[in-house]
Amino acid sequence: MTTVTTAEGQLVSYVDHGGDGPAVVLLHSFLMDATMWAPQVAALGDRFRLIAIDERGHGGTPATGPFDHWDVARDALAVLDSLEVGGAAVAGTSQGGFVALRMALLAPGRVTALALLGTSGETEDEQISAAYQQLAEVWIAQGPETVIEAVAKICLGEYDPSAWTPKWSAVEPERLRLIMNALVGRESVLDRLPEIGVPALVLHGTADLAYPVAKAEALVAALPEAEPLVLVESGAHFLSLTHAADVNPHLERFLSATL
Repeated sequence: MTTVTTAEGQLVSYVDHGGDGPAVVLLHSFLMDATMWAPQVAALGDRFRLIAIDERGHGGTPATGPFDHWDVARDALAVLDSLEVGGAAVAGTSQGGFVALRMALLAPGRVTALALLGTSGETEDEQISAAYQQLAEVWIAQGPETVIEAVAKICLGEYDPSAWTPKWSAVEPERLRLIMNALVGRESVLDRLPEIGVPALVLHGTADLAYPVAKAEALVAALPEAEPLVLVESGAHFLSLTHAADVNPHLERFLSATL
């Protein structure tokens, strides 16, 4: 991992997998880190320069106070600045998709294409938001083992979570509250998506337990240059990891055609 400190003093950890291909920023899901993209690095790393970022409060990137996904988008743009990368495609799964959309809105000249997986442009449903916050407080009060099985089911479906649950168990209470507040406190950007005029690919799993397919359909309808929605049969919420073999051919085709 490499780190950069932004002009605001935020340390950001990332991996530049290198190469002379077109640049693609990879943005992971809630509770995950840059290594979530290992299947894509293996499949696509010989054609694209893949830059995987630990988002604020995750992996090696700390969170020292309240933040939102606009802040995380600025962190990612600062990584591109440090690498002297003028423009890049951005791929994001779930929370990574929230950040990718905000990057495109903040710096429309720098985001050349969007791949959005298992994500949404809308605010969190109030009841779901309350349930997630309650889950976080149970996690803190009673220990992660009380809720990790449920978290794994929502995020990963039938995928083996054993490589990730130790990382989740190590998340400190204050960090958990900060990242959860950013997750459930986000506002909708759906009405602003017509401002994003770059090619967009939206993929969604039919077995996504966090967001119904309607969330993906709304993204496709709002993004002017979106391709038809790609549904991944039996795909879980974090489908870029859980269903990489189904996802990667779509990413390769889309990125090869647009970059």
